[in-house]
Amino acid sequence: MIMKKLLFTFIAVAALFTITATNAKAQGYEHAIGGRFGNANGISFKTGLNKNAMLELIGNFRSNNGNKYANLTGLYEVYNPISGADGLNWYYGAGATIGSYKRKGYDGDVYLSANGVLGLDYKFKDAPINLSVDWIPALQLTPDTGFWGGDIGLGVRFTF
Repeated sequence: MIMKKLLFTFIAVAALFTITATNAKAQGYEHAIGGRFGNANGISFKTGLNKNAMLELIGNFRSNNGNKYANLTGLYEVYNPISGADGLNWYYGAGATIGSYKRKGYDGDVYLSANGVLGLDYKFKDAPINLSVDWIPALQLTPDTGFWGGDIGLGVRFTF
């Protein structure tokens, strides 16, 4: 049930930002949707906020061997072009994650974390495709406090 609620929230927030975002194209695209593949695979949606910033929403859902995991991450990302490399930007930012997990034989729990992000973003000039590679470390705030060294992920998205 929590995974359905997180998926609905992800889609609703993505739709809201698609409707209300400005015409920001410093990255070569205004919106992008696709997958993010790493420690936790999921759905990724990016939308332009202003000339050099984007909001990225990542929804991760996983289930194996009786363990269930779902989360929603929101990241504010600031983009900077790399001179001499058209379509290539580096970015940094921060955000938060809310999620739920249930391990086999244990009660589940809800968690909240503060995140950072550092990455590279490339938009193909003549194709509606965007690739990114990034690192997202996290400071877990609840139920226990602790630092997680993060996830390195590859994003593959369709731009529009």
